[in-house]
Formats: sequence, C-alpha cells, structure tokens
Amino acid sequence: MSTQAYARLTPATILLLTIPPLMWAGNVVVGRMLSPHVSPVTLNFIRWSLAFLILLPLAWRVVLPGSGLWASWKRFTLLGLLVGCYNALQYMALETSSPLNITLVASSSPIWMMAIGRLFFAAPISRRQGLGAVLSMLGVALVLSRGELDALLNLRLVVGDVYILVATLSWAYYSWMLTQKNQEPAHIRNNWSAFLLSQIVFGMGWAGVFAAGEWATDRAFVNWSWPAAAGMLFVALGPALLAYRCWGAGVQRAGPAVASFFSNLTPLFAALGSLALLGELPQYFHVLAFAFIVGGIVVSSKRFQ
Repeated sequence: MSTQAYARLTPATILLLTIPPLMWAGNVVVGRMLSPHVSPVTLNFIRWSLAFLILLPLAWRVVLPGSGLWASWKRFTLLGLLVGCYNALQYMALETSSPLNITLVASSSPIWMMAIGRLFFAAPISRRQGLGAVLSMLGVALVLSRGELDALLNLRLVVGDVYILVATLSWAYYSWMLTQKNQEPAHIRNNWSAFLLSQIVFGMGWAGVFAAGEWATDRAFVNWSWPAAAGMLFVALGPALLAYRCWGAGVQRAGPAVASFFSNLTPLFAALGSLALLGELPQYFHVLAFAFIVGGIVVSSKRFQ
C-alpha cells in the first residue's frame, strides 16, 4: 500500500467523487425529515433491505453457494459492519445534534482518513495533503458559520456529535479497505453490482441485529405514509446505491486521502440546496468556501509514490 500510486484527477474521477457528497447532502435533509416517521436504527435496516432488493436482480448469482462470496466472508463481514455502523450512527446523531454540528464534525474526515491510512495501511502523508486538509476545512467552516466566527465559537457538543465522530472513523477505515487488492475473487471485485451486493448482504445482517436491539428496548417505531415511503426509497437509491457505487470507483482511482476532500463538498451542497429552496442568492462566503474546498482538492491530489 505504501508504494501504491493513484491516478491524477480526471473529469470522470471528479464526477464520481462529486456525486456522493451531493447524495449525502440529500441524505441528511431527508433523514431529518424522516425522524418523526421511523426510528434511526430501523431506518438504517429498511434502507439496506431496499437496496438489497433493488440490486438482487442484477447480481443474484453472487449470493449462491460457490460464488466466492462466502469464502471471503471475513472481509465482507467487516465491510458490512463498517457500512452499517456509519449509517446507523449518522441517523442516530440527527436525533440529538444539529446539522451544523454534525457536518462540522464530519468535515474532519480528511484528517482521520490520513491518520488511519498512516497507522493501519502504511500510507505516507505529504505536506501537500496536510495543506489541502487545512484549506478544505477552512472552506467547510465558512459554510457552516455563514462567515461569522461567533457561530463556531458558540457550538456545544452533544451525544450526537460523538456518534458522528465514530461514524467518520468507521467511514475512513472502510474507504481504505476498498483499496486493498486481491482480497476477494476478481469476478466480484470487477462487477460493481456484485461487489456492492456482497457488502449489503452482510451490512443488512448487522443492521438487522442493531434494529432488533432497538425494538427490544422499545425505542423503535415506524409511522407509514406515502411521504415516508418516498423518503425511504430515496435514501436506498441515492445515498446508498448510487453514492456507494461512485465512491468505491472514485476511491480506487484517486485513493482515500484525496477522495476524502470531496466529502467536504457535502455541507456546501446542503447550503446551496437550502438557498435554492428559499430563493436566496449565494453569499460571499459561499464563493470563498468553494474556492477553499476546491483548492484543498487540487493541492492534495498530486500523485504520490
């Protein structure tokens, strides 16, 4: 891993890594809207169950005995656990923490991505990556504070912030695992639907265990309605299937450290989406934030050996 070289950013790679934060921005908004309708851990289980049913017709052979999936059960069990924890913790965080706090804590992703890569995968950290992390986080801070320092100074951490921090660590380790080669049969690795379904099979199992615990403690609920069903379908199609497909392909091309900077586009997309819905014009800090975030991506994306 330490000697692995990643390709320079191309328009196709940029698109692959831009789609996930766009979907994740929608996931935060829709997840918050769904909180009165379904409890967070149950929502996570429903999300992955829907994703499983959607992918099954495309890659059903991978779940058959002898497909190679079950021989690689240890790897996919861990991948599924990391995916399940990330999403469940994110929905749990939305119950007690504000979107401002959650996005700010999650914006530390490039730092944790570099740290985990160095500690567990022998990945070097260049000065350019460190500078890129600083620039990217400055951009996120501008969006979240709306250009006002007091908004950042007055932040108060709650249990939801701890949830999203653990989720961010889970996501960082998951992303580095995606770069490991020859850890599963080539016909699974090279088929995006089979590779994603393999993760979902075990992720759904973990999500089911967590959901059972939520129901056993009488904290679970589901209030069905057409808007709730539409929201659940969105989080299965967009943030789950489309985002994970694009993220996996983008990480394999650019590497986890560079890819992590694109995740900081999430609060920018969320802010711009809110502005669009409210009919407000972009402010000066959105322009500065975009410059900082893109600057961080450009500075950090130099190929390393």
